[in-house]
Amino acid sequence: MSLLSKLRCITVDVTGTLIAYKGELGDYYCMAAKAVGLHCPDYTRVHEGFKLAYTDMAQKYPCFGFSKMPNIAWWKTCVRDSFVKAGYDYDEETFEKVFRRIYATFGSAAPYSVFQDSRPFLRWAREKGLIVGLVSNAEYRYQEVILPALGLNKGEWDFGVFSGMEGIEKPDPRIYKLALERAGNNIAPEEVLHIGDSMRKDYVPAKSIGMHALLLDRFETEAAKDWREAGAVVLPDLVAVQQLLESDKLKC
Repeated sequence: MSLLSKLRCITVDVTGTLIAYKGELGDYYCMAAKAVGLHCPDYTRVHEGFKLAYTDMAQKYPCFGFSKMPNIAWWKTCVRDSFVKAGYDYDEETFEKVFRRIYATFGSAAPYSVFQDSRPFLRWAREKGLIVGLVSNAEYRYQEVILPALGLNKGEWDFGVFSGMEGIEKPDPRIYKLALERAGNNIAPEEVLHIGDSMRKDYVPAKSIGMHALLLDRFETEAAKDWREAGAVVLPDLVAVQQLLESDKLKC
């Protein structure tokens, strides 16, 4: 039996799978500093500072501070630490101006782009009668503001599971179990295909609860070779996913 004929639901990761950042996050932080009259910080240092700060905050307050602190407070601490770790410590008034610009920017469509195949794939899946869900380690603004602003609103998908709104994040398999519940209609794991771009966060946990899974390698990463050697189906884009499913070469 072909996999497509067995499927009742497809779940999809968001960042790196449906959408991507334009440039690097550090770029936007530096532009915000310049916009309020500061000397332009070093882009590379700020980007590296962000990665350190984000990792620290994700460990201390997972899921963007879910039930522990307001989303805006989580990001304010992360942004401040990003600059401090890069060697820039602004006074409170100056930092507030910089932060407001950064928070507003990342709460809009401005820093993101939608892959050309994303909307056509989601529409194809729904035309096939499949329930379409999004499973993402993202905060509430993705669902409420960012995705609709990018044209990826509820007309393109049926339900979303976002870590900042649920208090569970990938690679915890519970987020995939929650997706099954949201899909409704007593859908079983073996009737769901999950598509993402991370072996650790997408493929392994989805497979661990009995879902089918495959990976996208949009940027020809070195890790993709290891994914294939581990037995994962790895494809370059969603066009290839659709073609493979329609070819009936994926069996269950």
